[in-house]
Amino acid sequence: MVRVRFAPSPTGSLHIGGARTCLFNWLYARAKKGRFVLRIEDTDKLRSKKEYLDEILDSLNWLGLKWDEIYYQGQRFALYREYAEKLLKSGAAYIERSEGNKEAVIFKVNPQKIKIRDLIRGDIEFEAESIKDQVLIKSDGTPTYNFACVVDDATTDITHVIRGDDHISNTPKQVLLYNALGFALPEFAHLPLILGSEGGRLSKRTGATSIGDYRKMGYLAQALVNYLLLLSWSPGSNREIIGIDEAMQIFDIKDVNKTAATFNLDKLNWVNNQYLKKENAQKLADAVIPLLIERQYIREGDFDRNYIVALLKLFQARLARINDFLDWADFFFVEDVQIDPQAQKKHLGADLSREFRMFINRLDGLKEFELQTIETSFREMVKELGIEAKALIHPIRVALTGKTVGPGLFEVIYYLGRERTKQRLMRWVSST
Repeated sequence: MVRVRFAPSPTGSLHIGGARTCLFNWLYARAKKGRFVLRIEDTDKLRSKKEYLDEILDSLNWLGLKWDEIYYQGQRFALYREYAEKLLKSGAAYIERSEGNKEAVIFKVNPQKIKIRDLIRGDIEFEAESIKDQVLIKSDGTPTYNFACVVDDATTDITHVIRGDDHISNTPKQVLLYNALGFALPEFAHLPLILGSEGGRLSKRTGATSIGDYRKMGYLAQALVNYLLLLSWSPGSNREIIGIDEAMQIFDIKDVNKTAATFNLDKLNWVNNQYLKKENAQKLADAVIPLLIERQYIREGDFDRNYIVALLKLFQARLARINDFLDWADFFFVEDVQIDPQAQKKHLGADLSREFRMFINRLDGLKEFELQTIETSFREMVKELGIEAKALIHPIRVALTGKTVGPGLFEVIYYLGRERTKQRLMRWVSST
């Protein structure tokens, strides 16, 4: 049975690179009907924090990457000591004493050629001559990364080690330990790096943000997972939108590209938009309402949920992130609309008092304030005035919303309501 693992360290948040590694491990396990193991590498007691652990676990759950088993290295120190003793007894390791008579366990590295078959990169050869003797147990009793990693992978029956290619340099050191301990080698697959949009390693400016932050910014979990899939893997046929259930049917780690992937925020926004378009508006409302309360656009327990759902439907097809709604739909929730200066100069520079007043009177005269009656009244008016509809549509939109783009004008008027629409237009009607 295929058994894979993801091994985060709770010394920081889960970021894009780690999430992609976790996803490919999880997906390979599911595709092969295997097991996905989560191993928490918390041997660094000073830097490991519970808040980081909680954030990592919460992020994995949010992404839908549920684990089948979980282990904590901090609970396995006796096991590492046991295998270090075996290496000491066999003569493969020796004791090194430091000041205070503290003892460290060191593994002897003998010159040899090490060859592995990487499932993504093919054959890789290493010369052990360039590897110095390896510390297994530090003088303070804690195991080193490579030693704990080998003991854990072997004793939890990991069959495939899928990790970032920044670990390639660790692989020969680990192979030596596998052989010395008589463990069967797992298969290795080293994922290519994820680069920033400008080349080079990811930075905060180019996407190296925690998964929790992407969640707060308004990305859907299924959209982020879809995007992560596209970083060095493709479903084929130039497809870019694929659900996790379908990916599970066709994913194989051998199909991952060797070349580095480039993180592109615009592409992520596009993928997220594709999912937001199809998302249930009621579910979106669940995410948006706490944000509206936080920004004090609505008060908890004192709002019309159906109204918010209706507004979401107006913007849904345009949203790149859920949070965009707060900025694009702010004019529905505030009294004083902030007018974009350039939009004001372009569309409200001329005196439109006569036209605005005429439209206000027509809105007053509507017995039924509905989308169709609003539009019909407007179109009859511009026909009477002998002007093109766009000559008034743009100025009215800016006066009502402060923006030059948004939902259809008549939808804006309908959801603002008759009184608020009149009040905002009256601000642009001169008193003369």
